[in-house]
Amino acid sequence: MTNEKFCRWGILGTANIARKDWKAIRNSGNSTLMAVASRDLSRARQFIKECQAHVPFDPAPRALGSYEELLRQRDVDAVYIPLPTGIRKQWVIRAAEAGKHVLCEKPCGANSGDVGEMLEACSRNHVQFMDAVMFMHSARLPLMRQMLDDGSSIGQIKRIAAQFSFLGGEEFFHRNIRASGRLEPLGCLGDLGWYTIRFALWVMNYQLPERVSGHLLGEHHAPGDTSVPTEFSGELYFSGGVSAGFYCSFITENQQWAIVSGSKGYLEVSDFVLPWYGSQVEFTVNSPVYDIKGCDFNMQRRTHRNAVSEYSSSFAGSQESNMFRNFSDLVLAGRVDETWGQIALKTQQVLDSCLDSAREERK
Repeated sequence: MTNEKFCRWGILGTANIARKDWKAIRNSGNSTLMAVASRDLSRARQFIKECQAHVPFDPAPRALGSYEELLRQRDVDAVYIPLPTGIRKQWVIRAAEAGKHVLCEKPCGANSGDVGEMLEACSRNHVQFMDAVMFMHSARLPLMRQMLDDGSSIGQIKRIAAQFSFLGGEEFFHRNIRASGRLEPLGCLGDLGWYTIRFALWVMNYQLPERVSGHLLGEHHAPGDTSVPTEFSGELYFSGGVSAGFYCSFITENQQWAIVSGSKGYLEVSDFVLPWYGSQVEFTVNSPVYDIKGCDFNMQRRTHRNAVSEYSSSFAGSQESNMFRNFSDLVLAGRVDETWGQIALKTQQVLDSCLDSAREERK
């Protein structure tokens, strides 16, 4: 157990997503940021300057010129690692060996073997591991779980469907690391499909599917690099007759919806990954009625809106701030919850199986 009032964080790398997490650390209420490391010291300084101008820490975090230097800092309890997937495993393991708790961007590894090694290192060194799936910390998830489990709102779950996509554009494929097979070998499947698979596993209380089928619909192959998936769909088949379908894409415009269909209704959430801008997050439970009276055939909408207070954009109650708060609570209490690591491993295992299926012509 740390004697500090706050969990003291360091960030390995200056990825763009780290700007969002900078603010989430600031607004978590039980965390502070001590240092940011880059292989280029000037880049770390510029990153800190820009973020500090928007969301200041007092004192400002230190700029460090190497990842190794950050891991040697005695006043850093936990590290957030948004480094490219292709090099992530070594730094998760090195962080664990340095006694640092690890919040890891997704996909956690290039394959489930990598993730298994990461978890073993974290367990051996008694540090917390968690993947940075922010929606897992949203205040609406407990209410969604209540509706899924009450036996009347949805009834028996039969089908789960989800899509997460954005239109990358020409500039994206020329400059973004997610289009590089060397840095991000899983492409859209790792970057976006991770969320759709995680949602299905969450709905199923982390029961693994009995079989899967994957379909590689598009790839990008830069000169001198390996190809990466740019459009992918998959099917998961669970015991009890439940199926789940997902679609992820770098070449389809912004969508991030999920639907859970059952014997008595369906639950629909239009923004399950990145909540719409505002002060509430919501979902609907729907039980439409098809009514025939004489010559009138009426499909009647029966929709109940459910909402909870939760600001977007890293406010104190946002899902990303909740994520850092929940992680830091574990660190400050001296607890290690290995459930988070097992959830990440299951997500990676399903992802791997879908990609294997696609590469083996849908086997």
